[in-house]
Amino acid sequence: MIPHLEFNALWVYMAGSPLLWLTATLLAYRIAVFAYEKSGRSGLANPVAISVALLVLVLWITNTPYNVYFNGAQFVHFLLGPVTVALAIPLYHQLEKLKRNWLALLVGSLIGSLIGIASSMVIAWALGASPLTVLSMAAKSVTMPIAMGVTEKIGGLPTLTAVMVMLTGLFGAAVAQYVFKWFKIEDDATQGFALGATAHGVGTARAFQISPEMGAFSGLAMGVCGILTAILLPLALKILGVI
Repeated sequence: MIPHLEFNALWVYMAGSPLLWLTATLLAYRIAVFAYEKSGRSGLANPVAISVALLVLVLWITNTPYNVYFNGAQFVHFLLGPVTVALAIPLYHQLEKLKRNWLALLVGSLIGSLIGIASSMVIAWALGASPLTVLSMAAKSVTMPIAMGVTEKIGGLPTLTAVMVMLTGLFGAAVAQYVFKWFKIEDDATQGFALGATAHGVGTARAFQISPEMGAFSGLAMGVCGILTAILLPLALKILGVI
């Protein structure tokens, strides 16, 4: 048999196996972590961003539909639930700090949520975006499941929101360390809280790469800001008569 036909036959066989895309996902992330370590753990070499880029490239080259990929990668997706719940464990180790600073953390979450909503909507409106796009931008700073649910409820486009959530997380995780350095913010809890409030899950992953304390407070901010956004955004738009 001609070599390229043998390869095509092998590819057709492998592409039908969910194990292929699970393996591809894990391999892409392993390569991304290697690049991250070689860069000196620079935020610009975020493993999530690199692995996403690698997988997109592979799917594009092989002309593989996303649903085919997801059928294999859904095993990783399933673990998001347990992993999210497990964020409570490192947070428990920061219980004393939480007791001392609960009011500041709550106020910070509220302010962060309001600024995240208002700034994204105002910027989109100022740049001439349609009302539908403006609504879709409102929840871009919270974790994706909450953001898509809120956007659907207020009449936006969940798919557009999902893209913006991912871009926001990747950008926030990449530039955070430079912003902290610029403003001379050195406390791990403060840095983590800011990352979780603005860059949600990707920011939290980045925070855990730096320290458990930073990751714990990032996970806290991600959860609290997500809840506040889910409550405040539809309520505010309803009061204003937008929805």
